[in-house]
Amino acid sequence: MSDDQNSSDFRHPRRHVRLDTILRLRWLAALGQISAIFIVAQGLEFDFAVLPCLAIVAASAVVNLGLQIAFNPMQRMEPIYAALLLALNIAELAGLLYFTGGLQNPFAFLFLGPVLIAATALPTRFTISLGILAASCAALLGYAHQPLPWAGEEAVQLPEIYLIGVWLSILLAIGVTSVYTFQVTEEARKLADALSATELVLEREQHLTQIDGMAAAAAHELGTPLSTIFLISRELEKSAPPEMVGDLRTLREQAQRCREILAKISHLNAAGAPFDQMPLSTLIEEAVAPHRDFGVAIKIRVAVSGVSEPVVMRNPAILYGIGNILENAVDFARETVEVNAWWNADTVQIMISDDGPGIKPDLLKRIGEPYLSRRRHPDDAHTERSGLGLGVFIARTLLERTGAKVSFRNKLFPDHGAVVQLTWPRNRFENSEIPAVAEA
Repeated sequence: MSDDQNSSDFRHPRRHVRLDTILRLRWLAALGQISAIFIVAQGLEFDFAVLPCLAIVAASAVVNLGLQIAFNPMQRMEPIYAALLLALNIAELAGLLYFTGGLQNPFAFLFLGPVLIAATALPTRFTISLGILAASCAALLGYAHQPLPWAGEEAVQLPEIYLIGVWLSILLAIGVTSVYTFQVTEEARKLADALSATELVLEREQHLTQIDGMAAAAAHELGTPLSTIFLISRELEKSAPPEMVGDLRTLREQAQRCREILAKISHLNAAGAPFDQMPLSTLIEEAVAPHRDFGVAIKIRVAVSGVSEPVVMRNPAILYGIGNILENAVDFARETVEVNAWWNADTVQIMISDDGPGIKPDLLKRIGEPYLSRRRHPDDAHTERSGLGLGVFIARTLLERTGAKVSFRNKLFPDHGAVVQLTWPRNRFENSEIPAVAEA
């Protein structure tokens, strides 16, 4: 897959939250609020404005019931409507805190909840907006609130500096935890999208292999009936009335033409040997062939040892992975790409290197991650080529599924260029199976 593919396909997915998910959270919040009111009023016997608090919780329950009746709870909401419901949660919590001590109430930290939910499921702009709303409500509650419910007639009055500290801690908690949650969720989303792209590539490669098999099967199966048609039409042509000879001759000629087409298909399949096992050198040649006509010399060196050459079934995952790494090497090479291979009784190794600028040190440890691509093209000293970075990720994922260990490094000074090393245990390489495609 090309790194220049339109990034909107993967990097900017629409984010929709089910109404049922928001409603479950709101019902859970209402249940917790009712429990807290009951415990404080009846269990601890603290004096506070119970009726206004119950009215807020009741209004929240009415909104929940109305949404459940008016809409299908399983439908996915547009982000703006989900954000409005989370904003309503913040407003309801602010109302309850107003009647129960404001920032002096330890439940003030529940302002984090809606903002964290937004960070995991909504676009960044809505998360920021909800964070600002929660911080503003917390700031107002620091100065405008009813007394904190407490035992005795004397109300608890905390120092103003303490309330400022509580507000700052809420603000920092909202900011830090939201950013962290967003980063973790975004990385998980990107990885899921990249793995989906990997499965699509593997499925495509498998389909291409299956098409080769179908072509060979068709050539084999159709050969016999076409031969029969050819022979019968030739015999009928000898004894047929003159007015039918022309039609029979045309029939025989078309049958012969079909036989020739099928013979060509069989010849192409035999040349590619897609069904037979292929030695390592043949596999490398097949992977290199599509990249030879791009103005960069590709040198192949296969170190022959006393051990027999590894033989592997034609594997779309291995071919695609090696081909993608070769494509990147050709893209960034100045003049030459080298492909070196060797083996022994235990190991098979392929090393692909180019004479380009190499991989930047800050990217070297992260190379192979999805959506990471920033190597400078040798023909432009000021412009960096960028893209999704999916190509290397897909290649690495497919190769590792066949048992390969993939490593990236740069050549040692004074040489320059990137080096990709692929190492398999020999038994895994020779018995590698095509990775399974995940079912939709």
